[in-house]
Amino acid sequence: MSTYNNTKLDANELNQRRREALSKIDNAEFGWFHIRACLVAGVGFFTDAYDLFAINLVTPMLGMIYYGGPLPSDLDLGIKVSASIGTFIGQIVFGALADRLGRKRMYGVELMIIIVATLGQALSGNGYVLSLPSALIVWRLIVGVGIGGDYPLSAVITSEFATTNRRGAMMAAVFAMQGFGYLTTGIVAIILLAAFKTQIMADIHNLDYVWRILIGFGCLPALVAVYFRLTIPETPRYVLDIENNLNKAERDVATVLKENRNHLQSEDDAAEAVISNPATAKGSFSDFCAYFSKWQNFKVLFGTSMAWFALDVAFYGIGLNNSFILSSINFSGVKGDNWTTCWNAAVGQIIIVLLGAVPGYWVTVFTIERLGRIRIQVIGFVMSCILFCVLGFAYHPIKDYSVALFVFLFAATQFFQNFGPNSTTFIIPGEVFPTRYRSTGHGIAAGSGKLGAIIAQVGFSQLKDRGGPNAFIPQLLQIFALFMLIGLIVTFLIPETKGKTLEELSNEDEVGQSYTTSNNNSLDEEK
Repeated sequence: MSTYNNTKLDANELNQRRREALSKIDNAEFGWFHIRACLVAGVGFFTDAYDLFAINLVTPMLGMIYYGGPLPSDLDLGIKVSASIGTFIGQIVFGALADRLGRKRMYGVELMIIIVATLGQALSGNGYVLSLPSALIVWRLIVGVGIGGDYPLSAVITSEFATTNRRGAMMAAVFAMQGFGYLTTGIVAIILLAAFKTQIMADIHNLDYVWRILIGFGCLPALVAVYFRLTIPETPRYVLDIENNLNKAERDVATVLKENRNHLQSEDDAAEAVISNPATAKGSFSDFCAYFSKWQNFKVLFGTSMAWFALDVAFYGIGLNNSFILSSINFSGVKGDNWTTCWNAAVGQIIIVLLGAVPGYWVTVFTIERLGRIRIQVIGFVMSCILFCVLGFAYHPIKDYSVALFVFLFAATQFFQNFGPNSTTFIIPGEVFPTRYRSTGHGIAAGSGKLGAIIAQVGFSQLKDRGGPNAFIPQLLQIFALFMLIGLIVTFLIPETKGKTLEELSNEDEVGQSYTTSNNNSLDEEK
């Protein structure tokens, strides 16, 4: 058996090297690597939003093709809520795995799940044992797992590679790709409806081509991004704080920033030498409980989770059901003309996204480093609360006075949700937790949001027709206003993260009392 000598190194020197490596990341010039990281992560969120919200246009088509009218409410709910259930599972599971196994190892896996499940949806059919709606529910549960995994992985990878003064803008830009994904569903639907108009007018069953191509199109951007995700390097913070390999982290930082690496030891030595810090806290269930048992840490986890929960009750309550809301004001529904009903629903979605969602996302990108995360979140919750109150309590007067005014106010709620908590609830959890729990914490916060989405979808489905078709929508909008108020209140538990490094935000003292350097093989032998 071979033996290797461990050499005691000066702790102060190695702590200084660690700080220098982190400082290079935090203060780097914004360059091509940062743009590439945003694009690779952003394509995933484009795909996520496309897959999630395309179903908003698909379910009415399924009803027309297979049921000669609206899709039965239980099937409509099952198809929509299954993706949210899968997303919840993916957020929790991938969040924990990324902290345990590494960001790089898990990144790309979630996109492969999305690709397979999206194709599965598009190719589903009725069978003797499994009906088409049942098959869609199963496939959407699976696609949701992939979508859920994208949240903590993309957020944490972007935050750990970003510079301090651009971290919020980079994460917001990644998340803003959701707006384009949402918009693209409407555009693709319009193109397909125009292409198949003659066939659909002749036989409604030709809508089957439209919904299958509409769903299947979601594979294309994911296929583009898979290779780049599989080849993205591990984040230096994970290498430093969890793998405890300072030499490798220094080499990776130099590679990412295109530095001259002559000041580092040779490539072979750097690959072999492992610098570990026995004083560094290791991720474990007991340590997780100890860390979050402290109020200053738990309140951040509770605040980010509850704010995301409150936001998603309203965001998904209307986002996955806007066709019902538009039809309730006679904007999309055209009696006896299925093609025009589908066309108007797609046009309505485009109008709402262009007026509200896309501008809201990008205003956040360009203002978050100036205004800060908390101020934007407060503005978004306050304005959304006011607008939901106006729409809820004056629903019939506004609808009777002007459909255009109603659509404008409805789009305004989308704007202030996206220029506000829909962006910041994604960004902040990727910044406020220590490296060993950053992905887990983000997954818990995101999963809490999906619980809100599930509750909203079940509640919307069960309550919207109480008292008559779409009769309870005003009361639902009032309920959404209440959740916006709850989100506003818990926002004050969350710290402002603008201009602070991830280490400053972790609520931990920097440790590094005793470093040793050893060969990788000796570590294996010691195990």
